Amino acid sequence: QVQLVESGGGLVQAGGSLRLSCTASGSFFSMNAMGWYRQAPGKQRELVAEITSGGTTVYANSVKGRFTISRDNTKNTVYLQMNSLKPEDLAVYYCNARARITPWSSTDYDYWGQGTQVTVSS
Repeated sequence: QVQLVESGGGLVQAGGSLRLSCTASGSFFSMNAMGWYRQAPGKQRELVAEITSGGTTVYANSVKGRFTISRDNTKNTVYLQMNSLKPEDLAVYYCNARARITPWSSTDYDYWGQGTQVTVSS
């Protein structure tokens, strides 16, 4: 099983910055894509950014140019640097990891963190 522990959320003024971190632990063979999703009040959860084990990144259009996702494979940790934050970035941010548990399995499983609140005041 995989456990994800997030940190770094909080309250920031519009235009400010925050950095989220998420570390995976537990028993698994490989950690493949890792990413961040968010859920704003009254809205569905949406992808913010994702990064593969090889470093390929995908961003939501709404955060391109402002957010940067990175990872440290030696620490099984993914980061989300959020700059130029806007009130519409207010949401609970969830870490996601896709892991292969055993070397003989062909299935990747999704795991989620508990979520961290990001509040942006105008």
